[in-house]
Amino acid sequence: MKPLPRPALAAIGLVFALGLAGCGRNDAPAAPTAAPAANTAPSPAAPPAPAAPTAAAGVDDALGKSVFGKACALCHSAGVAGAPKPGDKADWGPRIAQGKDTLYKHAQEGFTGAKGQMPARGGNTALKDEEVRAAVDYMVGLAK
Repeated sequence: MKPLPRPALAAIGLVFALGLAGCGRNDAPAAPTAAPAANTAPSPAAPPAPAAPTAAAGVDDALGKSVFGKACALCHSAGVAGAPKPGDKADWGPRIAQGKDTLYKHAQEGFTGAKGQMPARGGNTALKDEEVRAAVDYMVGLAK
């Protein structure tokens, strides 16, 4: 039997590694907690815990950063087709002045302007509206 060439071995190793990547997942349901003993005295009712502050802004920032990294960075980091680069206040300023609703619309539906073009949803039709808006908010935040 003839040994496999190195590229074939590398491909097999990559497939094997990717297959094992899902092995760390724990899809098993959580174990049920034990019921309290029947002969214990009832404990006094504890006051309700104060509501935790919502972290919506942090969640949106994390979502925006994630979407940017996966879908937007390819063009925006290099300025492809006139895409404003992250943090470039001079390039983002006039766009931001149009208002977020316009930025959202251009990002969701696509846009062709004097400086270039933006494909709808950055070319990723699977992106949800809230993901596109979060990415726009993230990029606008970098330019302020």
